[in-house]
Amino acid sequence: MMEEEELEFSEDLEAILNLTPEVQLAIEQVFPSQDPLDRADFNAVEYINTLFPTEQSLANIDDVVNKIRLKIRRLDDNIRMVVRGQTNVGQDGRQVKEITRDIKQLDHAKRHLTTSITTLNHLHMLAGGVDSLEAMTRRRQYGEVANLLQGVVNVLEHFHKYMGIPQIRQLSERVKAAQSELGTQIMADFEEAFPAQGSKRAGGPSNVLRDACLVANVLDPRIKQEIIKKFIRQHLSEYMVLFQENQDVAWLDKIDRRYAWIKRQLVDYEEKYGRMFPEEWCMTERIAVEFCHITRTELAKVMRTRAKEIEVKLLLFAIQRTTNFEGLLAKRFSGCTLTDVKKPEPPLESTNPFLEDEVGDDGSEIEEDLDRPKKHKAPDNPFHGIISKCFEPHLYVYIESQDKNLGEMIDRFVSDFRAQGPPKAGTEDGGAVLPSCADLFVYYKKCMVQCSQLSTGEPMIALTTIFQKYLREYAWKILSGNLPKTSSNSGGLTIKSLLQEKEGSEAAKFNVEELCLICSILSTAEYCLATTQQLEEKLKEKVDKTLVERINLTGEMDTFSNVISNSIQLLVQDLDAACDPALTAMSKMPWQSVEHVGDQSPYVTSVIMHIKQNVPIIRGNLASTRKYFTQFCINSFIPKFINHLFRCKPISMVGAEQLLLDTHSLKTVLLDLPSIGSQVVRKAPASYTKIVVKGMTRAEMILKVVMAPHEPSVVFVDNYIKLLADGNPETFQKTLDMKGLKRSEQSSMLELFRQRLPTPPSGADGGPSLSFSTPTPEQENSRIRKLEKLIKKRL
Repeated sequence: MMEEEELEFSEDLEAILNLTPEVQLAIEQVFPSQDPLDRADFNAVEYINTLFPTEQSLANIDDVVNKIRLKIRRLDDNIRMVVRGQTNVGQDGRQVKEITRDIKQLDHAKRHLTTSITTLNHLHMLAGGVDSLEAMTRRRQYGEVANLLQGVVNVLEHFHKYMGIPQIRQLSERVKAAQSELGTQIMADFEEAFPAQGSKRAGGPSNVLRDACLVANVLDPRIKQEIIKKFIRQHLSEYMVLFQENQDVAWLDKIDRRYAWIKRQLVDYEEKYGRMFPEEWCMTERIAVEFCHITRTELAKVMRTRAKEIEVKLLLFAIQRTTNFEGLLAKRFSGCTLTDVKKPEPPLESTNPFLEDEVGDDGSEIEEDLDRPKKHKAPDNPFHGIISKCFEPHLYVYIESQDKNLGEMIDRFVSDFRAQGPPKAGTEDGGAVLPSCADLFVYYKKCMVQCSQLSTGEPMIALTTIFQKYLREYAWKILSGNLPKTSSNSGGLTIKSLLQEKEGSEAAKFNVEELCLICSILSTAEYCLATTQQLEEKLKEKVDKTLVERINLTGEMDTFSNVISNSIQLLVQDLDAACDPALTAMSKMPWQSVEHVGDQSPYVTSVIMHIKQNVPIIRGNLASTRKYFTQFCINSFIPKFINHLFRCKPISMVGAEQLLLDTHSLKTVLLDLPSIGSQVVRKAPASYTKIVVKGMTRAEMILKVVMAPHEPSVVFVDNYIKLLADGNPETFQKTLDMKGLKRSEQSSMLELFRQRLPTPPSGADGGPSLSFSTPTPEQENSRIRKLEKLIKKRL
C-alpha cells in the first residue's frame, strides 16, 4: 500500500514539475546549473547507471546514498528558510500601506495648501487690479489700462467656480462695469476726435487714441467694429459727395477719377493714421474694401439710370480700368478682411491643346501657337469682381457687339473669297487651309478671354451661342457654299446620288482648280473640326462649374464633319466620272463572243490612266490630311466597278477568264493607289489594303461563280453561297443573268437558292444574311496564280 502511495505521489510531483519550455528556459538563464538533477529531461535510470557503471562500483553504494541524503537535507533546510521568510511579508505589506496612506494625506494637504495660497494671491491681484483699473479709466491712462485689463480678465477666469461667493461676484461686476465704461469713454473720444461731416474737426490722431485702440482689442468685439465702421464712414464721406449720381464725374468715362481719389486717400491715411490703429486691424484694406462696395453700388445705380447711353467701347473701357484696379488691390492687400474669400485651388496641369491666352498691357491679345502647352493659371484674385460684378447685367451690350462684328467678319470672308477666287493649282495655297479660318478662331479666342475677364456666368453662355451661330455660318457660307456644283449634288449630296450610274458626258468632271478647291475646303473643315473641339474644352474651363453642362459644340463639329464627308464624296464622284466611259465600254463589250484570253483589256488601260492623272493631284493637295486621302481611296471605284461588272451579260467561260484577269490587274493598281505616281513609295495603310482586297475579291468570286457550270444546280448554288456569302436573291439573279440563263431556269435556281440558305440563328432578323468566313488574301492570291497558269497553258 505504501509503495502504491509513493508511486502516486511521484506521478503527481512529476505532473507539477512539468514546466513549459519558455519557463524552463527562463529558469536556466536565471539559475544556470550543470547538475543532471536540474535538467528538464532528467532520466533516473541513466543517472544511476552513471553513478554505478560497473558491478564493482556497487560496493560504494552506501557512500552514494549518504551523499544524496545529505543533499536532500540541505534542500529541505533551504526550502524551510524560504517558507519561514515569507510568513512576515503580509505584516510588512500592511505597514507599507499605512505609510503610503499617510504620504497621500500629506500630498493632498500640500496641494490644498498650495491652491489656497495661489487663490489668495489671485484674489489679492484681482482686488488690486480692479481698484487700479477704475482709477486709470477715470484718468484715461489707456496705455496702462490695455495691459492691466487683459491681466485682470485672465485672473478673473480663475474665479468662475467661486462666483457664488459675494465678494468674488462683486469684483466680477466691478470689472464688467469698468469694461462698459471704457467702451463708452473710448467711443466718445473717437467721436470728439473725428466728428460727423459738417462739424469742425477737432484733435485728429493722438497717442491717447492709439492706446484706446489697444484697449478696444480687449473689450467686447462690437466696440472695435463700431470704431472701425464710424472711422471708415467718416473717411469716405467726401467720396459720397464728390461722386454723387448727378455729378458729371460719376459717369463711366471718368471712372479713373474714382480710383485716383481712393489712391490719394489711402496714401493720406497711411501718413496720418497709419500708426494710430493696430496693424492687425488692417484698416487700409478695410477702407479700400468699403470703397469697393460703395463704388459697385453707385455704378450699378448710375448705369441703370443711363442704360441707353452705354456703348460697348465705353463699357469695355470702364471694365478694363476696374479690373486693373482690382488687380492692384490684390497686389497690395491679402484680402483677409473679405468675409466671402475662397481659398484658391492649386493650379493643375492641363492637357488641353487650346492656348492659355494672354493679354498685353494695351489689351491686345498675345498670339501663341495652338500646340504649345498651357501655362499654369495664376492664383485667384480675392478682389476679382468686387466692383466689376456691377457690369455683368450690361454685358448684353458686349455680346450684341460681338454678334455684329462676327456677322461683318463672315460677310467679309465671303466677299474676299469671291474677289480672290479659289486657291490656284500648283501653288503653295493649293489644298491649304483657308486663311479666313485662322482669323475666325483668333477672334474667337480674343472674345473668349475678354468675356471671361468680365464674367464667367451667363454672359459666357450667351457668347458661346454666338460662337455656335457663326461656326455654322462659316461652314455653310465659306465651306459648303463654295464647293463646286454638279448636277448630282444640286439637291444635296447623298450616297445614293453618288452611286447612281451616269453615261459619259452626263456626269460632270472637275478641272484641276476645282479639285484643289475641294481639297482646300476639306483641309479647312478638318482644322475647324479639331479647333472647335479645343474651343469647347477651353470654354468649359473658363465658365462657372455649374454651367459647364450647357457648353456643347457637338452640333457644330458634326457640321464640319459633314463638310469633310461631302468633300470626299465629290472627289470620289470625280474619279468615278473619269473612269465611267471606260467602265461603260466594259459593260457593252460582247463577252460571250470572246474567243481567247489576252493581255488586259483596253478599258483597264483607260481606267489606270485616269487614276494616274487624278490621284496624284488629290494626294498632293491632301498632304496635311493623310487620313482623309486614305478615306478617299477607300471609297473610290470598287462599288462602281462591281455594278458595271453585273452589267456584263452574257459572259462565256473565256470572257469570264478575261474579266478575271482584268479584275486582278485593277486590284493590283488599287492596292498601289495611295502612292501611285509618287516618287516616294509608301506602304498603304492596313485598313485600306484590307478593304481593297475584300472588295476586289468579291468581284473575283462573282466571276468564279460565273465560270462554274450550273449543273448540277445544288452544287452550283452551294458553291455560290460558299464563295460570295451573300444571301440576297437579287445578287444571285444578277449572277444568273451574267451566265445567260433563261428565266425559266432562273426561277428554279432561285427557289433552290432560297431553300439552301442557312437558317439564321434564333433572335436574328428575318432578312437574308450570311456570316460565312471570307477567304484570306493569301488564299485568293494563290487561286489567282493558279488561274494565270491555266490561262498561259491555253495560250
